[in-house]
Amino acid sequence: MTAPTAASTTAAGCAAPDQAAPLPAGLDLERETVITGVVRSAAGEAVPGAYVRLLDSTGEFTAEVVTSPAGQFRFFAAPGAWTLRALSRQGNGDTTVTAGRGINEVSVTVTD
Repeated sequence: MTAPTAASTTAAGCAAPDQAAPLPAGLDLERETVITGVVRSAAGEAVPGAYVRLLDSTGEFTAEVVTSPAGQFRFFAAPGAWTLRALSRQGNGDTTVTAGRGINEVSVTVTD
């Protein structure tokens, strides 16, 4: 098996995977937990380049990604309670999710 090239798996300028890329073909959604969504401004517009942090149920930092040009983000996580914290030039925002196996879609709104 050959490793994917960096250009095909990462967003320009950062080491995080491209947040707008399709889910991997072999992903078993009956066994995996995916938290995915969009960061939006108070006016409902997508917020590109926002930092989205994944915090566990105790508030501890677990992971961080940068949103795509369309404001998209994605985390592969364990089932359970999570907080998503978005930080951007347009403001900050938090939302919580109780994620189960499969795709868990959420939206994070940032405000000043």
